[in-house]
Amino acid sequence: MKPRVCIETSMISYLAASPSRDPVTAGRQLISEQWWSARKSEYNLLISEAVETECLRGDPEMVARRRLFLQDTARFLELARFLVTPGAVPENAEPDAVHIAAAAVEKCEYLLTWNFWHIANARIREK
Repeated sequence: MKPRVCIETSMISYLAASPSRDPVTAGRQLISEQWWSARKSEYNLLISEAVETECLRGDPEMVARRRLFLQDTARFLELARFLVTPGAVPENAEPDAVHIAAAAVEKCEYLLTWNFWHIANARIREK
């Protein structure tokens, strides 16, 4: 059985975005594209309804581009509403708490994200 990977919105956004001139952003786009084309077939890809909702907002052209990547993922039908440890994620970042909770509820081995503020953050991970 393939390991499960929960894909967070930032990954889809980097994949669908126009090439950036900013070196950090361009690097993240390149790494994301390389992973998606070379490694995604090794995993069962999952997204939460929160990711789908976030990806379908904004500029219609970007929504259409992000939607292409959503086709390769399964959707969660039920999500945890709150992160178990109160205070781990700030209240204004509730969607990020949903991403973390969804990955945990679905027993994903990995949570693929570029979100270093509220998800891939060592201090939050501790909590």
